[in-house]
Amino acid sequence: MTRSLIVEADGGSRGNPGPAAYGAVVIDAVTGSVLAELAEYLGEATNNVAEYRGAIAGLEYAHELDPDANVEVRMDSKLVVEQMSGRWQVKHPDMRALAKRAIAIVPPGQVSFTWHPRDRNGRADALVNEALDAALRGDLTPIRRVDGVTAEDTLAEDVVGGIEVERSRAIVQEAAEHPPRVMIGWADVGRPTVTVMARHGATELSLEKRFSGRGGFDAPLADLGRRQAEALAVEVAARGDIDRIVSSPLLRTRQTAQAVQDATGLPIEVVDGFAECSFGDWDGHTFAEVRERWPRELEEWLSSTDVPPPGGESFVACRERVLRARQQVVESYAGERVLVVAHVTPIKLMVAHAVGAPLESLYRMELPPCSLSTLAWFPDGNASMFSFAESAHLREVNTPHGV
Repeated sequence: MTRSLIVEADGGSRGNPGPAAYGAVVIDAVTGSVLAELAEYLGEATNNVAEYRGAIAGLEYAHELDPDANVEVRMDSKLVVEQMSGRWQVKHPDMRALAKRAIAIVPPGQVSFTWHPRDRNGRADALVNEALDAALRGDLTPIRRVDGVTAEDTLAEDVVGGIEVERSRAIVQEAAEHPPRVMIGWADVGRPTVTVMARHGATELSLEKRFSGRGGFDAPLADLGRRQAEALAVEVAARGDIDRIVSSPLLRTRQTAQAVQDATGLPIEVVDGFAECSFGDWDGHTFAEVRERWPRELEEWLSSTDVPPPGGESFVACRERVLRARQQVVESYAGERVLVVAHVTPIKLMVAHAVGAPLESLYRMELPPCSLSTLAWFPDGNASMFSFAESAHLREVNTPHGV
């Protein structure tokens, strides 16, 4: 019977481009046994290059192990998966060379590529960081572990001990990364901290559909945006269940939060982590203008959440700081209901994190200005979404769709 193998692969760059490494795990698809862990520091490279190198390393090991095996490559890089599956063109010269190298390893009928969300690709991601951390200490030795030990180790007792250590480590890591699954409402999981996420009111830039992020022009609310903020303030005051207000540092969010404070008397705390994603050189431009002036960069940005706009911030990097801000709120105001006045991207990232959706889900969400989304964060690590993009309180305000 033909053997089936799984390759979990990843790559990462601290800076994009910057110090980069790949990681790959080769697994027996039937038994689930980890056959090899591979990682290597690459020097300076981009995320996409590192991700391709991870896939190549895993494929080469799998093919060497059994040239007749069917291999499924699992990655959280939408770009690599779509390009290697033939659904997206490979236009960048560096990517084209790597794609040709990857295609040549295993015959087409024996290999497939599957996209997996980042939270299910933790083993390969951990190897990437292990190689990067080692390189920072001056150790550039490639990682080659077979059955839990380094490839040079051949003593039977060391192999057994290594396997048990790796299994124990995996169990602990799994428990830490994946809290117990509880049906929300079916068990007492403790009093949650609730974040009621409010998008700010409209600005002239949002009305004109222009990129407007952290680091660009700090736009104030437009007249329409002020009316939206006033309607939001009336709604929050009428509900009467908010304990405090947290705001992004940008002007449009602080003005929106001020309207709520005027109506409720609640204190406002500014938390920098909830600022909008930085769009760098694209700030102030429409999508059409960006497509005309930066066509290659736009294609790469749309293809991978790891890729930032020129001079800007990737969605992956933005998620990291937003989730740090979330943790700050949960720890500081445990058990309270907190109105968080923020922006489109941070709110979408919070929603995706609460419901366990992949990062790419942010492309599928629409949030009107001054809409409300309610998220609960429980002490045991579970989370739940109670509402999304509520906007009935804006029915008397002339709100253009999607601004």
